[in-house]
Amino acid sequence: MIKTIASVALPVDEVLAIKKRRIAPAGAKKNLKRISIVTGIHGDELEGQYVCYELSRRIEENMDKLTGIVDIYPAMNPLGIDSITRGIPAFDLDMNRLFPGNIDGNMTEYLAAEIIKDVSGSNLVVDIHASNIYLTEIPQIRINELHEDLLVPIAKKSNVDFIWVHGASTVLESTFAYSLNSIGTPTLVVEMGVGMRITKTYGDQLVDGIFKMMSELGIWSGEVPEVREPIISRDYEDVSYLNAAEGGLFIPQVKHWEKLNKGDLIGEIINPLSGKVIEKITSPVDGILFTIRDYPIVEEGSLVGRLLRKEVYEQ
Repeated sequence: MIKTIASVALPVDEVLAIKKRRIAPAGAKKNLKRISIVTGIHGDELEGQYVCYELSRRIEENMDKLTGIVDIYPAMNPLGIDSITRGIPAFDLDMNRLFPGNIDGNMTEYLAAEIIKDVSGSNLVVDIHASNIYLTEIPQIRINELHEDLLVPIAKKSNVDFIWVHGASTVLESTFAYSLNSIGTPTLVVEMGVGMRITKTYGDQLVDGIFKMMSELGIWSGEVPEVREPIISRDYEDVSYLNAAEGGLFIPQVKHWEKLNKGDLIGEIINPLSGKVIEKITSPVDGILFTIRDYPIVEEGSLVGRLLRKEVYEQ
């Protein structure tokens, strides 16, 4: 069943409509457990689009195994997706800074409020994001420390590689996930891949994890794959940031999610005009590279990577 959860009129007889697809067992009874898969809050983040497709496809092949409700919201910011724009076009607004919204507010506030109204009450929400167009992220879940006790046990079943517990001050209260967690709807934020692209292997990995979580919730009775044990970071100092000291062209020399020793070469910043290496980016610690620069042009201060310190994943 496809349902419009919110709509507003646009100029020239157009309508902005936010839709969801509900997949439920035939003759479904009341009070079934519900999982909501949400993506497309940022229009230039497309990794979740494939997840929505693949999850639907697998469920439809085994509908007899579905014992709960799966709500899929593939495009929370349809105008952004249509125009490949991170925010809401014409308004220059980041949709993930508008929640929980206001039902009596302007158009964007109204849409945010209707989204929260429809998704709230889910037994679990998975809010899928990609990185921006500049960086590639290993599949990970980011959790506000205020909700750590509830969310980390669930996140361990998600099949991601890394769980990053942030301090409360680093998580904005106006985000979709924070707003839902604050009213008692458990919400996991997934970051993976790169902006404007789809990384199929990451999508398949997360879909496996979603089925595992559905099984744990009593929404899926079929077989589920074994999931990987994620690395968990709870300390800001666990992560080392790599920033360019000079502008130029960044050429990586290592692979994503590669274990490195202090001093190992990560990449070089070069000058195509002079043919010179401007800067060598080396690992400041023993660790594993979970973020790497994908877009090659850098300026002074540009983030080129993040490392998780060795002590964290070997403890």
